[in-house]
This record gives sequence, structure tokens and C-alpha cells, in this order.
Amino acid sequence: MNSFKTSFIAAVFWPRLKANRLAMTGLGVVVVLFLVSLSAPLIAPYNPSEINAWDVLQPPSWQHWFGTDELGRDVLTRVLFGARISLKVGFVAIGIAVLLGSAVGLLAGYYGGWVDTLLMRCVDIMLCFPAFFLILAIITFLEPSIWYIMAVIGLTGWMGVARLVRAEVLAIREADYILAARCIGCSDLRIILRHILPNALSPVLVAATLGVAGAILTESALSFLGIGVQPPTPSWGNILTSGKDYIEFAWWLSLYPGLAILITVLAYNLLGEGIRDALDPRTRSSN
Repeated sequence: MNSFKTSFIAAVFWPRLKANRLAMTGLGVVVVLFLVSLSAPLIAPYNPSEINAWDVLQPPSWQHWFGTDELGRDVLTRVLFGARISLKVGFVAIGIAVLLGSAVGLLAGYYGGWVDTLLMRCVDIMLCFPAFFLILAIITFLEPSIWYIMAVIGLTGWMGVARLVRAEVLAIREADYILAARCIGCSDLRIILRHILPNALSPVLVAATLGVAGAILTESALSFLGIGVQPPTPSWGNILTSGKDYIEFAWWLSLYPGLAILITVLAYNLLGEGIRDALDPRTRSSN
């Protein structure tokens, strides 16, 4: 099974992904953003919290490429450090959502019956609530913290993953190799983890890639509203918040963090769409 997966990635998935120029562009941007976020303390020209009263609201120049904010802080530096926060929130939040959604989907699809009915009704109930307003309601009762934000986004975003995994498990559980595993006495846990889960990960990979973009947008929106990442910690959302009060004469405060959010979300969406096309068996024969 492992050799089959390796050969599939080498012979089918990677060549198809590589042939998709938009997906590779998204992958390149994602890799660059990841490297920039890791090396922000090394490449940032200034301290992100350094206040300079002599450089308040300076437009972009050779000294400050993205200009300065209302406290004289370098906007480029804060955007670079904000990338670390936004990507951290995206990865951790979607990691929580994938773990929880995969567990629910595996149990519902494998056992069926009343287990499936109970778990899917829980999913339906969660889907009845508008996700962003549910997050707002929960965050309101909690102390503003990046850890709370990541947990709440993850705990309110697992339902789609659960449905995807359940659909895959329903198709896999009647396969011959699953029946053979039952016949030789494999436990349910071993069958689920060893035989079903690895073969149900394709839609999860797509959902996770697209979900990172959604989590970054949600964090930015929460920070923009003032209930997300709190100053002086830089986040793309709270940089935008400070920029809205000066947008008439300090356009750079809103432009650059807005572009960072746009490029990041677009890159993850392009990559996710490319992965979905590369894994779709209905389109393999056409290339």
C-alpha cells in the first residue's frame, strides 16, 4: 500500500500538479510566505514595536519602504511579523479542525447506524449557526488571546471536514482489503487507522489547504474588529484597524496589509484548487 501511494504521488499527482501553472504559482507564494515568516526577525529592518515620534505617518520612502504608522513604527516590519501570526493561526486552527473533523467522519462512516445518525445531526446543528457570528459570540466571553482565537476557529470549522471524511469512509469500508482485514481478526481501531484513514486523506488535504485561507481571513477580521490579536503584537488585521482612521492621508497603512491578506488567501486557494484537480480521477484521463 505504501509503495502504491509513493508511485501514485511520483507518477500521477506531482506531474499533474506541476502542470497546473496557477497551482504552482500558489505553491511558490506559500513557500515564500513560510520562509519570510520564519526569518522575519532576521530580515525585518526595524523592531516591530519600536516607537519613533519623529517618523509618525511617513509615506513610503527608501528608509521606510511601506511607510510608518501613527506611532512611527515601520509598516514593512510589522507586516513581516504579522505574517508569522496569521500563518500560525491558520495552521493551528485548521489542524484542530482537521483532527476533530477526521475523527467524527471516521467514526460516523465506519460504524454507521445510530453512531452515524447522532454524529451527523451534531454536524447539522453546528452548520445551522453562522460560523463567524458564532466565533464572535464565543470570543466575546473569553479574554483576547491568540490561543483562544486559534482554538475557537478550529472548533467551529470542523464540520466540512467531517462530511468529506465520512463520504470517503462510506466508499472505502466495503472494499475487499477492508473485508480481508476483518476476516483475519484486525480490530476496528487498527482497520480505521491503518487501512481506512490513509486512503481517506485526499479530500482532507484539499480542505486543509483551503481552510488555512479561511482561518487567516477570520483572524484578520477578528483583529480588525479589535477582539483578535491585541496590540502591540502585529497582525495584518490590527494593522488595518489602525489604518482606517488615517485612510484619507495615510493610504499605505491599509494598502500593504490588505495586499498581504489578498495575496496569501489567493495563493492558498489556487494551491487547494490545484491539489483537488490533481487528485480528481475524472480529470486524469484528459491529460
